Amino acid sequence: MQSPAENLPLVSVVIPSYNHARYLAAAIDSVLAQDYPRVELIVIDDGSTDGSPDVLKKYDQRFHWEVQANQGQAATMNRGWTMSRGEILAYLSADDILLPNAASAAVSCLRRNAEAVLCYCDFNLIDPGGRLIRRISTPDFSYRDMLVKVICPPGPGAFFRRHAFETTGFWDGSLRTMLDYDYWLRLGLQGSIVSIPQVLALYRMHAGQETFSTMNESMSGEPVRIVSRVLENPALPGELAALKSKALSNAHLHSAQLHFRGYRYRLGLQSLRQAFVLCPRNLFTWKAFRMSANVVLNRALHRALWKINRVLRG
Repeated sequence: MQSPAENLPLVSVVIPSYNHARYLAAAIDSVLAQDYPRVELIVIDDGSTDGSPDVLKKYDQRFHWEVQANQGQAATMNRGWTMSRGEILAYLSADDILLPNAASAAVSCLRRNAEAVLCYCDFNLIDPGGRLIRRISTPDFSYRDMLVKVICPPGPGAFFRRHAFETTGFWDGSLRTMLDYDYWLRLGLQGSIVSIPQVLALYRMHAGQETFSTMNESMSGEPVRIVSRVLENPALPGELAALKSKALSNAHLHSAQLHFRGYRYRLGLQSLRQAFVLCPRNLFTWKAFRMSANVVLNRALHRALWKINRVLRG
């Protein structure tokens, strides 16, 4: 006779680890602490040089982990999902945390929404020491907004169905910074995506992550490459394909932001000009203003918040 737990779908969580030894144990422990009874954890260290393998050795055989020569995040994620056995899949960055009810809430959501291929949740931003910065309340999902406005509502705590993964294919190894945005756009053509208005994960802000890195020219061009490719997908509904100019304009705005943050002012101005040519009014929106402010203030503001948090909390 099967136990009730055996009737539940297996959830596989993959953690790709690269030089996050300081945070890795917290990420692993958060998966092991899930209140859902059927969770498979796979951790793949992608050639870390900071002692991450030593962190993994302390767990012995509590879950499957391995160390490989550096191959990049996409290859690491694809390997982990290929090895996994779950009907429902997820990944967790090695510096983030899942709250104990994340997997159970995701399974319940996907069971209630049979047509959904992905669910995602609200999450809290935390500083390097794990102190709360603020809550991110994610919007209800709109594929149109994700494509045309170049936004990515799913963050940490996103879970998706294996059959959708098998249809969509692997993460794109040519991308370095917007792999998840590209993948959710492709996955979203397989079915609906549902938000869970509940904090189920913690996203750690720290100086070693992509948010605070200076992206090279190729990485800064990823928004345009991703949106252009999706617009050419024959599975894209016609009403969305008709919004090509606006979508590409917003993609160029994002590329301009990344170029400016990388001090490539000529390329940034070229991207702004292209955004204006495609859809002039996009440059005179609140979003464009926020993106401009982000170029100047993002790094400094978050570092100031971390310092204030440390002072207030001792």
